Order: sequence, then C-alpha cells, then structure tokens
Amino acid sequence: MEELEMHVEKLEQLIEVGNLQELADYLNELNISDVEELIDELPEHGSLFLETLDLNRAVNVFRILDFPTQERIFKKLSANKVREILNEMPPDDRTSFFGELKGDVVKRLITLLTPDERKEALSLLGYPEDSVGRLMTPDYITVKEHWTINRILDHIRRYGSASETIDVLYVLDSDGRLIDDIRIKDILLASPDSQVGELIDNRMISLNANDPQEEAVTIFRMNNRVALPVVDEQGIMLGIVTIDDILWVANEEYTEDMQRFGGTEALDEPYLDVTIMHLVKKRAGWLIVLFLGQLLTTTVIDHFESQLASAIVLFALMPLIMSSGGNSGSQASTLIIQAMAMGEVTLSDWWRVMRREFVSGSILGLILGTLGFVRIATWQLFSEYYGEHWVLIGLVISFSLVGVVLWGSVVGSMLPFALRRLGADPASSSAPFVSTLVDVTGLIIYFTFATLLLQGVLL
Repeated sequence: MEELEMHVEKLEQLIEVGNLQELADYLNELNISDVEELIDELPEHGSLFLETLDLNRAVNVFRILDFPTQERIFKKLSANKVREILNEMPPDDRTSFFGELKGDVVKRLITLLTPDERKEALSLLGYPEDSVGRLMTPDYITVKEHWTINRILDHIRRYGSASETIDVLYVLDSDGRLIDDIRIKDILLASPDSQVGELIDNRMISLNANDPQEEAVTIFRMNNRVALPVVDEQGIMLGIVTIDDILWVANEEYTEDMQRFGGTEALDEPYLDVTIMHLVKKRAGWLIVLFLGQLLTTTVIDHFESQLASAIVLFALMPLIMSSGGNSGSQASTLIIQAMAMGEVTLSDWWRVMRREFVSGSILGLILGTLGFVRIATWQLFSEYYGEHWVLIGLVISFSLVGVVLWGSVVGSMLPFALRRLGADPASSSAPFVSTLVDVTGLIIYFTFATLLLQGVLL
C-alpha cells in the first residue's frame, strides 16, 4: 500500500510539471499490474498513461482493465492510439472488448483495423456471444506429420513471436484438419532427426467453436491444460483457447452465480460502477417474484385461520417450521448447483440425486424433529406453557419438521435439474426462491399434521 501511494505521488508530480518523457520512462519500468492499480487510483489520467506507455505495454495494460474502465479510457485516447492498440491487441481480447460495445461503435472501430485484422475480428464476432469461438485466437503454431524436430525448431524461431503460446504445437493434415497436439517439452527432448509422427499419441482433446464457454471451463479444469485447440464440425482447426481467457470466464460465471444465489439478476458491471436505477432494476424483478410467492403464504395462513384461533400456540411455532424447511432447501440447491458447475452431476443423474436427498433429508428431518420435541418438553417442564396436551403439540412439531426438511431437500435438489432441462440457468433456483417455495408448502405440511393430531383436542 505504501509503495502504491509512493507511485501515485511521483506520477502526480510528473503530470503537474508536464514532464511526459520522464512519466513514460517511469511507467515503463513498472509492472503491468502496478499500472492497472494506478489507473484505478488516478482514473482521470488513465488515457494519459496509455498514450505515454510503449505500445506493447499499453496493450497489455488495456487487456486487464475491466470493461467500464476500458470504455472510459478509449473515449479519451487519440485516434492514432486507438488504431494502434486495436491492431496490436490479441484477437481474443479484442473480440471480448468488441462484444461489450454497442453495434454502431464496433462498426466504426472495425474500420480502423488492417485488412487482415479486420478479417479475423469479423470472423470471431460471427460466433454466438457465449461460445468458445468468441474466446479463441488464430495465433498459434502448426506443424506437419513428416517434419523433423530441426525443422520445427526453425519454424518456431521464425513464427513463434506472433503466437499466443508456444507451449503446445498443433499437427495438421494437408486439409487443415487437426490430427494431434504436441507439448514443446516433447519436442525439446526428442532426437533432432525424429519426425512429428513419431511423437503423436492420439490423446488429443479439442473444443468445438460453438461449444458453450462454461463447458470449456470444465474441460480445462478436468484436463490440466494451458491451451486447447478449437475445431469446427469437420475437424478443421480454427484457433486455440488459452488458460488466461478461461480464468476470466470462470470468474465471470462465479460472480454471476453468486449474485443469482442471492436473489438478484447478474450485474454486467462492477457494483460501484452500476447506477442506482440500474441496480434497482436488476433487483426489483426478483423481489416482486418473491413477494408474490410470499402472498401464497398469507393465503395458506388465512385458510387455516380457524385452527390458529383455536390453538394460538401453533402460530408461535410457525417460524421454527418455515426456517427449517427453507434452510434445508437452500442447502440442497446450493450443493447441486455447485456440483453441476463442477461437472460432477449431469441431467441423467437426477434420480440418483433424488434418492440421496430423500435419505439424507429424512435423517436430517429426524434430527431436527427430535430437537423440536425436546424443545417443547423442556419448555413444558419449566413453565407448562403448552398445557396438558403438550405431547401432541410436540408430535405435531416433530412430524412437521421431518416433513418440511425432507420436502425442502427434495425440492431444493430437483429445481436445478428442472431449470437445466428447460434451458435456464440452474443458479436461478437461488436460496430466496427455494426458501419462498418451501415456506408455502411447509405451512401446508405443518397445518395438515396439526389438523390430524389435534382435531377434537385443541381444534
């Protein structure tokens, strides 16, 4: 923190005296991440920093900025700097940036690209917004089966600087179809006279350009790769996706899911950059849905109003039932959504999940049901609050807790499957949604047991 403050003070001095050359020298000596932090600290000078940085460093700084900052800075950059940065940016990062902009702005910026860069940009933008095709870069090294190791090394020396990564090389046939990938480690350890075909192990893993980005995250995680090739339906290689892009996607998906867990729509920008009205708009929809759901709770209570009037003690115990059912449902929903995100559970596993949740929900319900009966007995021992029929009241609570916890576990675990089957995001079965649904049904279970056990006694 002290070092950051020192950098801020030094830069403010250089800007104040107008010493741009020393400013450029100072910024070019800093780490890329340090410059990004300085732009956050001095947002009004972000465009100046990019104007004075060396082009390569300016591009690398711009890549790691969040989109609102990128957009703000881009509006203040000179036309020449905008052209330089756009043409120097890696195709995948440029596509990601264009994907956030409005259509008319993208059209104008594309005209600033060189013919080759424009062709790549239009090609990548042609893929669906959340597809692997939007993440890939066409900058990679390809080799042929009959090439020797010496020829490969010469090829890398000539073209490697333009590649996104040289950790992995890709073997193509004469039609451009992907045959296999080879790690640079295997190339370096092989005999100089051996051929590529001798190193192929046919254990290649590839992505399809139209695959969802979430699926790519899972494949990367399961296979421990730094880059994966992207192909079309015919197996023609189109590009590669690298781990840095996948980490960004994973972070965005995690943030989006966390917001939906809390019962709000996903924010498109950092919280502090979102306007109040936009924040209200994102939250209002869910709150209205949950409010309407809670109205059903009121309807259930009205329906059993006579029972509540006859045994007011039932009303006092309602929060115990509602919270237990909602909590068990939220637990089950969160566990299943996480398992789905990690690729541990698929749609075909729904029956196995239901069986497991039925057993675990029953056990959890018995535990809470026993505690509920003990609670009634303890209070009765010291205060006789529940009167002569306290055992029946205790049984109502016990049976109700078993029922609502079991029901909450089953509903909470099955909702993500239902939403996934309908093509929706499972994270939408968020904790507040599950809790509201289980609250309503939990009260029905509660009053049903009360009617069965207390009819003719207290009711």
